[in-house]
Amino acid sequence: MNVVVAAGGTGGHLYPAIAVAREFLRRDPATRVVFVGTTRGIETTVLAHEGFELDFISAKPVMGRSLTDVLRAVGTLPLSLWQSFRVLAKRKADLVIGVGGYTSPMVLLAAFVRRVPGVMLEPNAYPGMANKVVAPMVRRIFLAFETTTRFFDRAKVRVVGMPVRRAFLEQGRDGGASLATAERCHVLIFGGSQGAKAINSAVIEALPHLKSIPGLTVTHQTGQSDHARVTDAYRTAGMDAKVVPFLYDMPAVLRSADLVVSRAGGMTIAELTVCGKPAILVPLPTAIYNHQTLNAQVMESAGAAVVLPQTDLNGVRLSRVIRGILQEPERLRTMSTNSFAMRRIDAAEVIVRECYDVMGRRHETNRSVGAV
Repeated sequence: MNVVVAAGGTGGHLYPAIAVAREFLRRDPATRVVFVGTTRGIETTVLAHEGFELDFISAKPVMGRSLTDVLRAVGTLPLSLWQSFRVLAKRKADLVIGVGGYTSPMVLLAAFVRRVPGVMLEPNAYPGMANKVVAPMVRRIFLAFETTTRFFDRAKVRVVGMPVRRAFLEQGRDGGASLATAERCHVLIFGGSQGAKAINSAVIEALPHLKSIPGLTVTHQTGQSDHARVTDAYRTAGMDAKVVPFLYDMPAVLRSADLVVSRAGGMTIAELTVCGKPAILVPLPTAIYNHQTLNAQVMESAGAAVVLPQTDLNGVRLSRVIRGILQEPERLRTMSTNSFAMRRIDAAEVIVRECYDVMGRRHETNRSVGAV
């Protein structure tokens, strides 16, 4: 069986797709999975690290861009569609999966025209324009949040949660209880796959206040462009921190954290809850349709996170919230338990099973042989 996955641009689109791809391979190692992306997204490096093939199309982002960029993006649509036809023919696609973003629409349109079964995954509480446009062309729509159901044909919808990589599931902690003690606590800070300058700047301002917290250690993903600035700030402050531009082994890093400071993409919420991590969430204010704020509010309403809007973000405020949570062990433990209670661990399995149904094929449950 040949599966083509249109996903890329950001980790929030790419990593759920990788989780589904690995579940296909776990079910049947003979499955061939190829990704479709662009040369400008993180897929060029991440997929090479993950061992998946990548074909390219010339798609460009439209939403949130200037008029000039929008016109350029629209101009690439015919070429992107033609390239998508070529990919599906070359790969002899039996199934196409779209995960939103600017890569998916043309690939799913090509699949619709060629009568190749197509499905899509919407990772956020408010759907993106790309998924709204292609929804009539696909046979299944997989949602991470129940609240998103109202935007789509209910006959196609399956609310499954967010697919996460099996590494999160195989080594997750039972019950989500915090590991922090009076002698040590570890904070993970990251702003999505590309980093977040606003979070980085607030942390730099907060370092003089944070360094007085006993036993505090930090892992901080900065993004490539801000790595040197943040590294120098920690060194100057004399803080014990691991500062990196990108985290490839997020499962291991996240499991070691007692508290997380991050953006609020759908993938981030899923990974936090699978590991039962309490969080301080700073939604990206420029996210289309404000979907990160909606994602964050879902977790805050469950008592698993504190939402800190970027308009209120500064070093003093951030350090006060971090200190307040870490110095109340019962609060930290309760937030962790609430986070763990939100988790969905079978999303990838459900998606793969539904995909077999869409193709009219028997779900080969007897062929589970371990991750490839």
